Amino acid sequence: MPPGAALVEIHDATIYRGSTCVFKNLNLNINQHEQTAILGPNGAGKTTLLKLINREIYPVAKKHSWVKLLGRESWNVWDLRSQIGIVSDDLQSRYLRTTTGLDVVLSGFLSSIGTHGSLAKRITDIQRERARDIMLDLGVEKNANVPLRRMSTGQQRRCLLARALVHNPSTLILDEPTAGLDLAASFAYMGRIRRLVREGRNIVLVTHHLNEIPPDIGRVILLRQGRIIADGPKHEVLTVENLVATFDTPLRLQTIDDYYLAYPEEHRTAGRTVPKT
Repeated sequence: MPPGAALVEIHDATIYRGSTCVFKNLNLNINQHEQTAILGPNGAGKTTLLKLINREIYPVAKKHSWVKLLGRESWNVWDLRSQIGIVSDDLQSRYLRTTTGLDVVLSGFLSSIGTHGSLAKRITDIQRERARDIMLDLGVEKNANVPLRRMSTGQQRRCLLARALVHNPSTLILDEPTAGLDLAASFAYMGRIRRLVREGRNIVLVTHHLNEIPPDIGRVILLRQGRIIADGPKHEVLTVENLVATFDTPLRLQTIDDYYLAYPEEHRTAGRTVPKT
């Protein structure tokens, strides 16, 4: 990897999903060790951007256009996983409900979905030991032999996080990290993510929930319909004006301990409208 290379460098890229053009002439750079959130409504292009970074889709080939990860356009998928770990609801849904927690984690070594058939023979004892150590650290060691169907959504998500961590990547990309989690599980999961940040991990958080963005995030990119609405320091980007332009709904904004909370411009209490202040 070239010294000082950006984590993600997208230049003049046009990106399709199927027959739909999601991004046209997109330019975006995210540096290493730059805690970043990508925020936008459904249909903004967040999932497409994630699949682009994950090398599941590629931009239209044209002159003076490129997508580089850590300074390189071409990667072996196994080498890339040692640098960037991805946790997503889409990935979670691709596992059989009978897959055990340990097999979910071990599949990270193979960049596969599970370790079925001949794949299991490729797993070493050292890899099994590392997988169990990470599960212990994340508090899901008791789920090693438990199928996904018998786990809570929070336990499943932590197994996916352990899968991403088996290669000890410097960067984690988290797509809608608290989707399907209740309040307590959401707090616990994001608490673990914040601990990873304190330990030196770089986090790229992809979400449509403003309150999901932890205080550790310093940069926010707002997306709407394949366009970057705003991009920069969190306190400059997260304004009422920018959020209204992004989500196309009137709202009010508050911050509490560097968490940002949005709520309707008008809200009702005990059957009456509370005037704006």
